[in-house]
Amino acid sequence: MQLLLVEDDPTMQTTLQRALTRRGMEVAAVGDGKAALSQWVGRVPDAVVLDLTLPGLDGLQVLQRARALGLRTPVLILTARGTVGDRVMGLNAGADDYLPKPFDLDELEARLRALVRRSADPGATPVGSNITQIGAIRYDKDSGALYMHGEVMELTPRELALMHALLAQPGHAVTKERLYELVFPGQLDVQYEAIEVVVYRLRKKLVGTGLTLMTLRGLGYLLRTDA
Repeated sequence: MQLLLVEDDPTMQTTLQRALTRRGMEVAAVGDGKAALSQWVGRVPDAVVLDLTLPGLDGLQVLQRARALGLRTPVLILTARGTVGDRVMGLNAGADDYLPKPFDLDELEARLRALVRRSADPGATPVGSNITQIGAIRYDKDSGALYMHGEVMELTPRELALMHALLAQPGHAVTKERLYELVFPGQLDVQYEAIEVVVYRLRKKLVGTGLTLMTLRGLGYLLRTDA
């Protein structure tokens, strides 16, 4: 089992990581909300143990953003905030189970394994069915948003329109004429060459994403994964 442990207390984090590793789990541990979301998006685990009280993004914010990204990983909230109200907020935000501190390690392990078994049920709803991963970017087909390490990419409307046009035909070149129509719809006062400016700016923003925006002479533009 690959487990993401999100716990900001160093002593608790180390103790849990060692204990769960001895029980046969592969545990990645982080101590703040932003790092948790980045780790979760970069390598989707089998389950997440999530503390609510975290620096930066708190546990509920991490959970809400992960669910908004289409991540359906089973989540067990582990926290000292054990009131009924806290439990309800966690479950409403998308948590699958709740275990207040202090807790028994045997119970924690049993709950995690039960969550993973349930998520593996072939009758369950497919995970992230409207989410496409390309390079380091996640594309939400429903909202049209693009995410990098859990954060919405800062693209201009024209850059976003260009990305949508390329993602609509993965693995295929899109002609310059077609891109112009989609990026500058009905704008007859815009020079045809303006599409090249948008391509240039988008290329710079794709550095480090694992994607390359290629120019294919005579064919158009192609979005290719570096791998």
